[in-house]
Amino acid sequence: MAYVVTQDCIKCKYTDCVEVCPVDCFYEGPDFLVINPIECIDCGVCEPECPADAIIADNHPKFTKRLLDINTKMSKIWPVIVEQIDAPADADDWNPKKDYDKDKTPLLDKYDKN
Repeated sequence: MAYVVTQDCIKCKYTDCVEVCPVDCFYEGPDFLVINPIECIDCGVCEPECPADAIIADNHPKFTKRLLDINTKMSKIWPVIVEQIDAPADADDWNPKKDYDKDKTPLLDKYDKN
């Protein structure tokens, strides 16, 4: 089983998950995080820590190959993040758990390129 970060992290970029990861498999991009699914040991401790519910396992109904591919690809490009940092000032405005109700899937499009 692998865990991935979904589009719900985009523009939220909370890093509570990073703080609990025992293997440092999170990578930081300009507006969201990804998990390297090969480095992930599938412990699941990060999943409940995400304030946006943006971390899912590969048996979750919202899991897609696209998410797996983007997490894999971007984790090879972006730097590892090992400590919690402040979320963007407007993170709560983009959080689906705090009344943001638009689909963020189109925001993944730029990460499919290259």
